Amino acid sequence: MLVYPSGVNVSSSALRFLVARLKERRRTLGTRWRRLSAGRQALLTLAHLRNGQPYAQLAAGFGIGTTTVYRYITEAVELLATLAPTLAEAVQAASMKAYLILDGTLLPIDRIAADRPFFSGKLKKHGMNVQVIADPRG
Repeated sequence: MLVYPSGVNVSSSALRFLVARLKERRRTLGTRWRRLSAGRQALLTLAHLRNGQPYAQLAAGFGIGTTTVYRYITEAVELLATLAPTLAEAVQAASMKAYLILDGTLLPIDRIAADRPFFSGKLKKHGMNVQVIADPRG
């Protein structure tokens, strides 16, 4: 397998934020040893979330196993999910805004033809519909 350097279009402040949360979590759990530092784990997670690369490619690039990639990404995503506001908090904050942006997309998924609920007639492929509401700052 060939490994190549790649760039990730994510701000360094997002990386620093996730690194700080991961270090805090590791300190809370009392983790002694990990294959990757908190900084490398954050970079791995952001690379996956931004580029959607398969675990096998990320594992080769970071020099770890695919199972470790899965665990690290799952841990970081769950940590970020706990920091997100609840739906009630988001609606409350949205009611204070002058206007909001509503957008959606279809995330492609692998499904067989029998799974009709996941089929988009408009785009002629299987996928999950994701809707996002945001203020002008995101």
